[in-house]
Amino acid sequence: MGKRIIQQRRGRGSNTYKVRRRGYKYLVQYPQSFDGKGIVIKLINSTAHTAPLAKVECLDKKKFCFFMPAFKGMVEGQEIELGGKEIKEGNIIKLKEIPIGTRVYNLETRNGDGGKLIKAGGSSAIINRIVNDDVFVILPSKKEKKFRGECRATIGVCAGAGRLEKPFVKAGTKYHLKKSKGKLWPRTSAVKMNAIDHPFGSGRGKVPKPRIAKRNAPPGAKVGLIRPKRTGKKK
Repeated sequence: MGKRIIQQRRGRGSNTYKVRRRGYKYLVQYPQSFDGKGIVIKLINSTAHTAPLAKVECLDKKKFCFFMPAFKGMVEGQEIELGGKEIKEGNIIKLKEIPIGTRVYNLETRNGDGGKLIKAGGSSAIINRIVNDDVFVILPSKKEKKFRGECRATIGVCAGAGRLEKPFVKAGTKYHLKKSKGKLWPRTSAVKMNAIDHPFGSGRGKVPKPRIAKRNAPPGAKVGLIRPKRTGKKK
């Protein structure tokens, strides 16, 4: 009797293939009120994020705190500006107020969504050009993306660079890292499985030809080339 292959098992949604919810105990987003100054109360090491987080207290009439990815060089007790025009590391400013060539991170894709892009450790984007109400930003992937000028971003480079340069050394270290993020590791190659466990399995034909899965194939059969842009040999 066969068993469910990995694609089917993941689709069921058990805790084995889920991220631990308790790891995401900090809500990282910009505050809705966007005027005044804030002070960094504490720098936090979050297990669910690749960059350290900063707990910032707003210094206006209604005191409240929010969490944001820390920038490179941030220290506790440092003041940052919310919604101003001063170009200083850590300040949260609208894209239309940031000069060309400035490095930013934690960008909003829509005005008021709290920050969705460029939040990984050591990452940053560059303001490339401003056309009317649109701001064009060069992302870490070297691609240019258009944003509305009302979207907010943080000046500087996200802290935590060099994270991937440190070797794991032990397999157990990588196992626990993957487990904390809900990733399956170690991963077994499909051609090393039995024929009943995977479409690429069995000892016959160890060099499988690329297979193109149908668009409406179920998770158990959707393996190989998924929605390829082109097929055939390149000339």
